[in-house]
Amino acid sequence: MPPVVLVVECRRWVMPSTAMKKKVLLMGKSGSGKTSMRSIIFANYIARDTRRLGATIDVEHSHVRFLGNLVLNLWDCGGQDTFMENYFTSQRDNIFRNVEVLIYVFDVESRELEKDMHYYQSCLEAILQNSPDAKIFCLVHKMDLVQEDQRDLIFKEREEDLRRLSRPLECACFRTSIWDETLYKAWSSIVYQLIPNVQQLEMNLRNFAQIIEADEVLLFERATFLVISHYQCKEQRDIHRFEKISNIIKQFKLSCSKLAASFQSMEVRNSNFAAFIDIFTSNTYVMVVMSDPSIPSAATLINIRNARKHFEKLERVDGPKHSLLMR
Repeated sequence: MPPVVLVVECRRWVMPSTAMKKKVLLMGKSGSGKTSMRSIIFANYIARDTRRLGATIDVEHSHVRFLGNLVLNLWDCGGQDTFMENYFTSQRDNIFRNVEVLIYVFDVESRELEKDMHYYQSCLEAILQNSPDAKIFCLVHKMDLVQEDQRDLIFKEREEDLRRLSRPLECACFRTSIWDETLYKAWSSIVYQLIPNVQQLEMNLRNFAQIIEADEVLLFERATFLVISHYQCKEQRDIHRFEKISNIIKQFKLSCSKLAASFQSMEVRNSNFAAFIDIFTSNTYVMVVMSDPSIPSAATLINIRNARKHFEKLERVDGPKHSLLMR
């Protein structure tokens, strides 16, 4: 079979030309791990370095640029009792107005579960009053401290309790730990909800994968290495592979930076498949998985290069919606 070479016709797709700010509240009891997870995802910390982080005082604001035009306005809210009470009284309107996402973090080993649930319900009441369309995510954190054979049972019980307490609002629950890939799974799911026109992005990624006859294509945000979109043509055995890849490559990038080197691309090959990870657009990396041995590496790399301009336009250009085409 001759190599498949992609020819791209770049058409324009609607994407706001000015920055889109999305307010994200990160809340939970003091010591639950909020700042640690934020530092790992957005500030390139490794898990063991988060031990030196101090407690958050009141509210720490950070603006994280994501996919070029999307800016996450992240409010990391200190969880000491005094601050929590102020959020629900004197600061109520300021904190809970115009919220796109509430992320509430629970320490799975907390000895004050009743108080934790009380504060969570107070947050929901304020959200319902000020930002009724906000999406709610609950992270049951520090799951690495729970015996492995008990994790599924404990998480299921917490998830049922949280969903019941959240009514009439809906909440999505994740088990997380800074020591494994579960943190990336949760945050990828959260950020996915904030990406504008994500269905259009996925359609183009599907077309790209089908044109080049890839088994799977993943799109990662460049700074955080969170998976923001993917398409698979073949079933894969490991359902946690995306988060594992995010974690591994993020750690590898950090190792490169310590040596004053920059990570750009990687090819991994064995007798069953070849995986290519490369810079794709100014805001993304792409991973392409191929199992057809008749398609040489050079052809896949050319296809990735040829698709870059099209996907760059998806991120930044206003105009009519069109998709990836092959002549």
